[in-house]
Amino acid sequence: QVQLVESGGGLVQAGGSLRLSCATSGRTFSSYVMGWFRQAPGKEREFVAAIRGSFGITYYADSVKGRFTISRDNAENTVYLQMNSLKPEDTAVYYCAATRGSTYTAQAMGVMAAKGYDYWGQGTQVTVSS
Repeated sequence: QVQLVESGGGLVQAGGSLRLSCATSGRTFSSYVMGWFRQAPGKEREFVAAIRGSFGITYYADSVKGRFTISRDNAENTVYLQMNSLKPEDTAVYYCAATRGSTYTAQAMGVMAAKGYDYWGQGTQVTVSS
């Protein structure tokens, strides 16, 4: 069983920055595909960013491209989401997710879909005030 624990959420003014962290248990973290998703009140959970274990290939939602950066530290079993130029519409609960990989997540569309992930964190609240 893989456990994910997010941290780093909080309240920030528009234009500010936050860095989310997701600490992960598991001995083969470096091979996991890691993703960040978010869910605002009354909305569906949506993809934010993902990073593959091999070569660190990254994927971003269009709404965050150029503002958010996903990265990982395989020695620390941790994935990060650096969020800059935050907007009020970024307000949501942010979830970290992990998968060991599958034929589905071998495709780009797979890592951008919530159903591609097997393990989820409890979420961390990010609130951006205008």
